[in-house]
Amino acid sequence: MTTGLVVRSVRVRGRDDGERLDAGRLGGELGERATLVQFSSAFCAPCRATRRVLKEVAALVPGVAHVEIDAEARLDLVRELGVLRTPTVLVLDADGRVVRRAAGQPRKADVIAALGEAL
Repeated sequence: MTTGLVVRSVRVRGRDDGERLDAGRLGGELGERATLVQFSSAFCAPCRATRRVLKEVAALVPGVAHVEIDAEARLDLVRELGVLRTPTVLVLDADGRVVRRAAGQPRKADVIAALGEAL
């Protein structure tokens, strides 16, 4: 379900029909309360800025982890999750369910607001 909300060239979507991810599939540990999953590529400048924002938010909010995935190295997961561009950020709840998805470079305030749905 696409909400059509576009913020600073960031397309935000709601829940992904019950899709769940675990540490084994992600290659990184899930946060106790929520996880910010970032799909990046090597030559993507917005990916570097997104990494900084997500690391700041993960450090700011207790129980939140940040996992970055190299999209080129994990084409299986990219295809499975329908990732079409980098950066793409998934917000997972404590059970690994995708509660929010955004493509493009997010603002810190938007990431914190999206976490509200996961916590």
